[in-house]
Amino acid sequence: MTRPANRSIDYGNLMHRAMRSLIQEVLTRVASEGLPGKHHFFITFDTMHPDVEIADWLSDRYPGEMTIVIQHWFDALTVTEEGFSITLNFGDSPEPLYIPFDAIRTFVDPSVEFGLRFENQDEEEDEEEDEAPMQEMAEPEEEAPRKGAAQVVSLDSFRKS
Repeated sequence: MTRPANRSIDYGNLMHRAMRSLIQEVLTRVASEGLPGKHHFFITFDTMHPDVEIADWLSDRYPGEMTIVIQHWFDALTVTEEGFSITLNFGDSPEPLYIPFDAIRTFVDPSVEFGLRFENQDEEEDEEEDEAPMQEMAEPEEEAPRKGAAQVVSLDSFRKS
C-alpha cells in the first residue's frame, strides 16, 4: 500500500485533542464525585466561539475571553463529548453556561500547580512562554469573596510582554 509523500503527523492537533480529552475526564469525575480535596479550576475560554452559550450581559462584559472559577459553589455540571454545561453564581445570581472544549484557552488547577494552555495556530509566540511559572491568579478584591459567588479572574499574569 502506497501513501502520498506529502502526508505528515500533525502533533499539535493530536496534543490538543489529548489535552481536551484530559479536561473532559477530569470534569466528568467532578460531575459525579465532586471536587476532591483542595482542587479547583480556573478555565479561560473564548466568549466569541460560536457554540459558547452565556448570558448576553456576560458576553458584553467579557468580549473575547472570560475566566471562570470552579471551586466553592457550582451546580448542574454536565459533561459531553463536545463540552460542558455548568451553573455558576455571579453576585447571587445563578447563570447557566455552556462551554465547548474547543473554546477553552487555558485550564489551570492551582492547588497542584497544573495547567494546560491551548495555542492558536496563527499566534507567533516564544516557546519560553509555555514555561511560565505558576502564579497567583486572583485579582485583589475590596472584600473577601462571598461563598457561592463566582470569581472571574484574569490570567494576564501568565502572559509576557
